[in-house]
Amino acid sequence: MRFIHTSDWQLGKPFGRLPDEARAALQEARLDAIDSLAAAARREDARTVLVAGDVFDNSEPGDRVYRQALTRMKAAADVRWVLLPGNHDPARADGLWSRLAVESPDNVLTCLEPGPVELMDGVWLLPAPLQYKRTLDDPTAWFDRAETPPGALQVGLAHGSIAEFGGRDAATNLLPPDRAKRSGLAYLALGDWHGRLAVDPFTHYSGTPEPDDFGRKATGVALSVELRGCGDAPKVEELAIGRYGWAADDWTLASSGDLDGLLAGLAPGVERRNLVARLKLSGRLSLAERVAVRDRLENGLAHEVRWLDLDLGDLSSRPTESDLSDIDMNGVLREATERLQAMAAEGGVEGRRAAAALERLYIEHRRAQRGAA
Repeated sequence: MRFIHTSDWQLGKPFGRLPDEARAALQEARLDAIDSLAAAARREDARTVLVAGDVFDNSEPGDRVYRQALTRMKAAADVRWVLLPGNHDPARADGLWSRLAVESPDNVLTCLEPGPVELMDGVWLLPAPLQYKRTLDDPTAWFDRAETPPGALQVGLAHGSIAEFGGRDAATNLLPPDRAKRSGLAYLALGDWHGRLAVDPFTHYSGTPEPDDFGRKATGVALSVELRGCGDAPKVEELAIGRYGWAADDWTLASSGDLDGLLAGLAPGVERRNLVARLKLSGRLSLAERVAVRDRLENGLAHEVRWLDLDLGDLSSRPTESDLSDIDMNGVLREATERLQAMAAEGGVEGRRAAAALERLYIEHRRAQRGAA
């Protein structure tokens, strides 16, 4: 049997710190991932898609997100979608999942109870739905007692963290790393960890199909899983699903010319229009160079990518005599320039303000010169 393993769609994720245009694009891409998963299922001849929790970002995703999700899954009528409640969208009584159970199309199966479900002849699914956002119990503990026909292959479907992850919620939703071996599973499909991770040959996190944050090395994929028989490790392959790439870099500049090579190496393989980037620059440049770098990033790269989070706080300037002459050789502006330069050299909050004012003075004076020309 072949199937697709995915998780953590988190449909309706707000992306609140992004501007409206970028936020809307990223939200729509998460819905588009459903279509991409359906296409992948057809290519792989794996017409069952297991979604290991967090289908929605919360228990009230809004009518449009809810309807779009059902409409897109229904449109892929040749694919069976198996949905599991996660910690972001737990199966509360009379909530989102009660509505899904009633309104889902025939090709969508909602797993709301911990009990065996036959996927196909000889293959049974053991789902571990979360009823609450956090639980102290192991939701997969019942796998040891699951009753399926003799010789059947068992596939676990769960949402939570293996103990080694630790972190803020280390005491909740914990899953034993050896659950697949302990319960004799042919495969354990996990969700909650947004990056791709192979725990062992039988246990895998697929990660989110559409990247949603910086710092995760392997996201934007789903897994094609082929079961090979009792005791044999399944064949697991990564499938590219995501549209957007997220890249974060810290760059230190010795001169403005360094920017060329750094930009050339930014997120190779990702189209600029599909890039969400976070750049933090440091170093010490002349005032003219810092203005040129800032202009190139804010008025160039920022308009090429989907969204640019730019931090120039540690990229300081040391005005040269040429910089000061460009502002004003002998007039009143020269006096103001020298005073701001002295204040900037003192550092601190006032020094940073003075440096920003000096840069603004330089930009506005050059702009006025161009206007006069």
